[in-house]
Amino acid sequence: MTESTSDLVEPHGGALRELLAAPERVEQLKAEAVDLRSWDLTERQVCDTELLLNGGFSPLYGFLTERDYDSVCTDMRLADGTLWPIPINLDVAEAFVEGLQAGDRIALRHPEGMVLAVMTVEDIYRPDFKREAELVYGAADDAHPEVFRLFNQCNPVYLGGRLEGLELPPHHTFKHLRHTPRELREWFAKLGWNNVVAFQTRNPMHRAHVELAKRASQTGAANLLIHPVVGMTKPGDVDYFIRVRCYQEVVKHFPEQTTTLSLLPLAMRMGGPREAVWHAIIRKNHGCSRFIVGRDHAGPGKNGQGEDFYGPYDAQELVRSFEAELGITMQPFEEMVYVEDRAQYVPRSEVPEGARVLNISGTELRRRLKEGLDLPDWFSYPQVIAHLRQAFPPKRQQGFTVFFTGLSGSGKSTIANVLMAKLMEVGTRPVTLLDGDLVRKHLSSELGFSKEHRELNIQRIGYVASEITKNRGIAICAPIAPYRATRRTVREMVSQYGGFIEVHVATPLEVCEQRDRKGLYAKARAGLIKQFTGIDDPYEAPEQAEVVVDTSRYSADELAQQILLQLEKQGYIDND
Repeated sequence: MTESTSDLVEPHGGALRELLAAPERVEQLKAEAVDLRSWDLTERQVCDTELLLNGGFSPLYGFLTERDYDSVCTDMRLADGTLWPIPINLDVAEAFVEGLQAGDRIALRHPEGMVLAVMTVEDIYRPDFKREAELVYGAADDAHPEVFRLFNQCNPVYLGGRLEGLELPPHHTFKHLRHTPRELREWFAKLGWNNVVAFQTRNPMHRAHVELAKRASQTGAANLLIHPVVGMTKPGDVDYFIRVRCYQEVVKHFPEQTTTLSLLPLAMRMGGPREAVWHAIIRKNHGCSRFIVGRDHAGPGKNGQGEDFYGPYDAQELVRSFEAELGITMQPFEEMVYVEDRAQYVPRSEVPEGARVLNISGTELRRRLKEGLDLPDWFSYPQVIAHLRQAFPPKRQQGFTVFFTGLSGSGKSTIANVLMAKLMEVGTRPVTLLDGDLVRKHLSSELGFSKEHRELNIQRIGYVASEITKNRGIAICAPIAPYRATRRTVREMVSQYGGFIEVHVATPLEVCEQRDRKGLYAKARAGLIKQFTGIDDPYEAPEQAEVVVDTSRYSADELAQQILLQLEKQGYIDND
């Protein structure tokens, strides 16, 4: 989605396209927006809109048309040949596009209510998500978080078109660390920084990262921009409030006159090699001349077969192949490890033969934090660890959710009530029961029983459970929750704040039908109730539930005790 470069401005760092309207035009747009069809932006769409408006996504002038989208997916280029590796799409619901035509204008609203931009619709199209997943992310494997989003959370229609911006999204946190591309470029020019290397991260920084960034700065004779992502990252990542406090501590260990910290409101796709090229373009737009690409850059982890989605240095190879065209120099770095004999960090390939190497993985770090174990000085700074302990308190202090799932009549509510009573006896945390019938009555009374409404009901339960968990309480949920994808969404919502224990109440269908206290199965068999779980709508049994129980074999008290033992084993409740 490019046009002639007449609308490009070139402050320090090269061409930059900003989509914010002039002040006199903004007033006209505000008046126009009152009567326009309005789309409420999702969290991800807010991130994309901000970087479109402030020039971070230069040279785009809006969300991709179908022609540009197809070209990006297949060739990593816009239709005019400009290098661009990641689709930037506005996905909307089918109902929203009823009666909408090319040429119409719509208002794009922030969740707080203000209109961020007016969009002139150029294209309305329905993408093939499987094709997008295979071309952009390498496989239609929903173990990849972005592929999972495409298959289960993305709206079915894409809108492409030009944006006219009224204002940037508001930020109420760390305002002094937020800069537009133009602001960073002007700041670099004022300081005389004509050679700046950017360090990308979505995780807390420790001593190895500091050593890597310092070496990159020294190797390239460049000033250093620590440029962490504070938009959407991988589910389960440390929240950005904790991370930014860590970055503020870490930056103290760099020379004050050569290093600065700025926050990037990017929604990551975890797209590995393609994402590394994308990150390079974004950093060039922010005025950087160099960009650090490390091991497994923007990798999402393991695929459905337990293998890495991308090779450890695939991202470096792809960026290198486009380096001249990108106009930004890549600085490749391999994993840094601590050599005990030397008492220093070195690249893994430079470790002397026979030397003792010390390293702490992300998994091991989280384990030590959750169990309250010490972390060595060679690994990180005491101030950073202190902040991380806020995000990872010992399990006995964390909130957690016990999420029951099973057929109607399987005994979920009965076990849940017994478990609630036993946890209230323990008395270490407040306990809230979110029973399926009670939630339907008090939280979702307007919803029906279509697949869409059932999923929305479960998502509401998940949101409430995540808030309870975040505030160190216990949530016990007992809906049917028949769909794996929806349960995974709830797990991700809750797990970022504390524990999630899925309990599959695997009572056989025939037993559930025999109980049938409400007569629902009989009505479903007679065709009086449609889309009834277990009869004419499937129940997708969990594949990796933490606990599996069967009320046809054991009493509710016995099964609640099994769950308590699991909670004790995982460290969420004490055994004394």
